Amino acid sequence: MTISSQVSLLGRRAVLALGLTVLLSACGFHLRGSNGSFMLPFATMYIGLPDTSPLAIGLKRYIRAIGSTEVVNTREGADAVLEVLTDPEKNRSKTILSLNKNGRVQEYQLGYSINFRVLDKAGNQLLAPTTISLVRPITFDESQVLAKETEEAALYRDMRNDLVQQIMRRLAAIKPVLPAMSVAPVTPVAPAAPQQ
Repeated sequence: MTISSQVSLLGRRAVLALGLTVLLSACGFHLRGSNGSFMLPFATMYIGLPDTSPLAIGLKRYIRAIGSTEVVNTREGADAVLEVLTDPEKNRSKTILSLNKNGRVQEYQLGYSINFRVLDKAGNQLLAPTTISLVRPITFDESQVLAKETEEAALYRDMRNDLVQQIMRRLAAIKPVLPAMSVAPVTPVAPAAPQQ
């Protein structure tokens, strides 16, 4: 293949990609949540984590930034309750992933997981118990212990931010069950007699 034909092929691909992008944007297509925002189907919400929990702080900050849902401090009266079944700060893990030829740790795997469910104000389950688990590998070097501790803290922070995003996606996907409408029973109407 000559250089001019390679350039021509790349040019055609670029024009095709640009054309598809224009077509998709013209029809209003966009990925759900691609701009980082999610609309929650609740007016008020309670987060069942301690106020000092980094995950609770991240979730509350994100929900308040959306502006359509108010985070309240008590379960009573909240339209939705995010009930944490296992606290991710207590479930962080660090396991050995690989060893070097001398039998020393070469790589760890960091884990961060949460198990939660969402209830409405009547105690009905809007979202069944859901587990989100994240893992990240991290290399280890005995000569750089302090740098590796800093990297580990940064990876846990990154996983926590990822966890907030995934929880928000699941919250935004909830379809609340509307209460049954109370209407007067309909009386059957007798068919009219045919006219002659």
